[in-house]
Amino acid sequence: MNTLELQALHKSFGGFSALSDISLSVPAGSRTAIVGPSGSGKTTLLRMIAGFEFPDSGRITLNGQVLVDGQGAVPAHQRLIGYVPQDGALFPHLSVADNIGFGLAGKQADKQPRIAELLDRVALDARLATRWPHELSGGQQQRVALARALAQRPRLMLLDEPFSALDTGLRAAMRKTVARLLADAGVTTLLVTHDQAEALSFADQLAVMRQGRLIQAGAPLDLYRHPLDAQTALFLGDAVLLPARLANGLAHCDLGQVPIGDHSLKGPAQIMLRPEQLQLRTDAPASGGDAGCAGVVSDCDFAGNTCTLSISVAAVDGSQHRLPVRSSGLYAPKVGSRVWISTRGHAHVLGASPGASASSLT
Repeated sequence: MNTLELQALHKSFGGFSALSDISLSVPAGSRTAIVGPSGSGKTTLLRMIAGFEFPDSGRITLNGQVLVDGQGAVPAHQRLIGYVPQDGALFPHLSVADNIGFGLAGKQADKQPRIAELLDRVALDARLATRWPHELSGGQQQRVALARALAQRPRLMLLDEPFSALDTGLRAAMRKTVARLLADAGVTTLLVTHDQAEALSFADQLAVMRQGRLIQAGAPLDLYRHPLDAQTALFLGDAVLLPARLANGLAHCDLGQVPIGDHSLKGPAQIMLRPEQLQLRTDAPASGGDAGCAGVVSDCDFAGNTCTLSISVAAVDGSQHRLPVRSSGLYAPKVGSRVWISTRGHAHVLGASPGASASSLT
C-alpha cells in the first residue's frame, strides 16, 4: 500500500518551470529521500505536499484522500502532515514545552502528559521543558521541532534539510536518531536533502531530481550501482566513467576487459565503475598472468581510515588520465608508486536497458 501518490505535477513561477511531470509513489511506513542540486525543485515539491504551494496541474493523494487536483485542494492545516524545516523554526518567545504543545487542543495542564511523552520519545530530558530555544544546542532544537511535528500524530512527516546546520558528527548521530524515532512511530517520511551520503544512509527509497524533473527513483543501492546517466552517477558519489566497446558480455576499455553481465549489449558505450571496485597491487603480476592496468599514484586524499588515490594511467590513444581508487588510509601506496589496477564485479553501462543496443544509448 502506498501512503502518498504524486501524479503528473507541474509548477511554474512566472515563465520559470519549477516542476515538470513529477510522479512518485511513497510506500506506507517508508522513508523516501528526495535529492538533487540546489534549484532542482526539491523544496517546492515538499511545500506542495505540505499545502504551502499548489500545483498548476496534477494530483496528490494521501492514504486515498485527494489533497489537491484540478477540482480543489485541502488546506495545509487539515492535511495532518508534519513539517520540520531546515532551521527548526521554533518560536523564540515560547518555552520548549509550549513549542511542543503549541498545536495541541485543550488547556496547558491537559497537554502536559502528551508533552512529557513526546520529550521522552525524542530522548530529551524532561528538565528541558522550561528552557527557551536559545538555551538549547542545535541537536536539541531539532528534536524539539520533531516532537512538535509528532504532536499532531501526522499521517506523513516532511523533513526539509533538517540536519544541514549541524556539525558533521552531530549530523550523523541526529540522522540515525530521527530515522529510528520515525520508524518506531511508523510514520511515513519524506526527506529533502542535497547531501547524497545522507540520503543513501537514511532512505528506503531514493528519488533524484534535476532541473525540476524526476530523473530516477528506486532503492538507494540500486541507484548507486545502476544510475541512469553520468550526471546521476557523479551526484551519488565518486565514479569512474570510461568509453568502451561492448561485445560478448565484456567492456573493452582502458582498464582492459571488464565484465558487464549483459551479453546482448554491443558497440560503443560509456561504462561506470565505483572507485571501490578498483583493486590495487604494488607488486608486479606474475609473468603470463592478468597484468591488469598499470599506473602511477599521482595524488592521495587522506581521510583517516580510508583515502582516495588518483592513479595516472595511459589511455588507448596515448593520453594520460586519472582514476580515483579507494584504499586503506594506513597502507596506501605512496605518491609516485607504480601500481597495477584490476576490477571487481561488473561495470554498469550508462543508459542501458535489457535488450538495448549499445550503439543506440544516449
